[in-house]
Parts: sequence; structure tokens; C-alpha cells
Amino acid sequence: MGAIDVWSQITTERMANAPWLATLLRWTNRTDKPLIPSVEMTLEAMDAADVDISLLAAWHGPQGSYISNAEVDAQIDAAPDRFRGLATVDLTNPMQAVRDIRKWVDGEKFVGVRIVPWLWDLPPNDRRYYPVYAACIEAGVPFCTQIGHTGPLLRSETGRLIPYLEDVLLDFPELVVVGGHVGFPWIDELISLTIKFPNFYVDTSAYAVHRLPASFVEYMKGVGAGRVMFGTNWPMLSPQRCLEQLDKLGLSDAQKDAFLFGNARRVFNL
Repeated sequence: MGAIDVWSQITTERMANAPWLATLLRWTNRTDKPLIPSVEMTLEAMDAADVDISLLAAWHGPQGSYISNAEVDAQIDAAPDRFRGLATVDLTNPMQAVRDIRKWVDGEKFVGVRIVPWLWDLPPNDRRYYPVYAACIEAGVPFCTQIGHTGPLLRSETGRLIPYLEDVLLDFPELVVVGGHVGFPWIDELISLTIKFPNFYVDTSAYAVHRLPASFVEYMKGVGAGRVMFGTNWPMLSPQRCLEQLDKLGLSDAQKDAFLFGNARRVFNL
């Protein structure tokens, strides 16, 4: 069984030209390369690393849409056996956000909702998220977000797990939460929330596995074995680049399978 990439996007020109993306391009040495991959390029990158399914995210921020739900819907239609979607919403219009989740998120084609807190400069315990959480529970899908420091030159405070995300997990015990980008430098908080909350998960997007913090790798071998999922942040990083040194982590076969596809298949009902 091939891998499942739980954090990817097929960027639009609107997103590629966003000023905050410049830092990520420098980090990943992509300043001289196009950041608007086609569906075909995305499938080729997946095939090169034996990735069966990628979850394509829509993006919306205070400045408007970067990748709309409708655009992700069309991307999925181009390869329905290989793609699923993560919908997005406009936090400034909570009731429309609920309607959008009810419209797009069916648990089959769109299998979750993603909002990136640093883009809004709003921590996840802000009141504007709360209708979104209720709608995710109603739809039976995970809420996906970003945890840890922020790559773009924007505040990292919104990525702190305690108290912000902990408040959400306390207020919505039925909500399944997937935190992307590992959570560094707050790995101890990540481990604490994993032990405390059975519905909290994390993905390794934005990290090639050989760059994962040592404490995170140990977490993957212990309490995190059933909680960590593979992600890339494509097209910033390719699946092949992310996984090229996977065997050096020292994971057992069972831990490796859970990381690559088992946990994601269970959590997103794939």
C-alpha cells in the first residue's frame, strides 16, 4: 500500500504571488522555479515516491481566496482516485463558513477542513473558529490546522499548542484535530496533548524526515506511533525529498506503515 500525503496543495497564481510565500521559497530553494504545479506534475511527484493519495487543501485568508473550494473540487475531478480535498472557509463570516462546510465537505470527496492560524493572526481558541468546529463534528471530519513556529515572516504565537489548541480540545472533546508542521519548538506540549486528548494527531508536513527533531522521532516510536501522519507541503517540498532518508529513522515496519498510510487512512476514513 502506498503512502498518503495529508498536506499538499496545487497552488494558484494568486497564492504563488502572495508576499508571505517568499520566505518559504528561499527556505526550499524554489526562488528560481515555478510554484504553480499542474495536476500532471503533482501526480508525477506522487508516483516518484509511491504516494497513492494526496489531500489537496483550499486556502482562504483575510485578503481573500488563494485556492478556492471550487478550484480544489476541479483538481480532484482531474484524478479522483488519487486526490481528496480539505475545504476552507472565511472566518469573518461564521454562518457562511458553516454553510460552506455543509456544501463541500461530504466525508468522501472533501474529507476535512483546514484553517491556518498564522494567516489570520488568530489563535485557534478565537471565537470565530467555534462554529467551524461544530460544523466539522456535524460532518464527521477532522479539523486540520498548523502548529509550531511559522515559516513566513509572521507571528508564531498562534501556533502554540498550550493554551490555544488545548482550549479547543477541552471545549470540543468530539472534535478530531490534525496539527500540521510538527509543532517545533513546542514538542513537549505536543506530547502532552497527545497523552491527554485521544482525538489529537500531527503530521510531518514542511519537513524532510531527516530534518525532524530528534525528540519528535522518539515520539514517533513511542506514544506518537498511532498519531503521526506523513505530509509534504507540496509543492514547497516533494514527496520524494521528504521520504528519501526514511529508513534512517529506525522505525519498525509497523511504525513506518502507520506513519505513511495507516493513521491517515483511519483518521480521514480513506
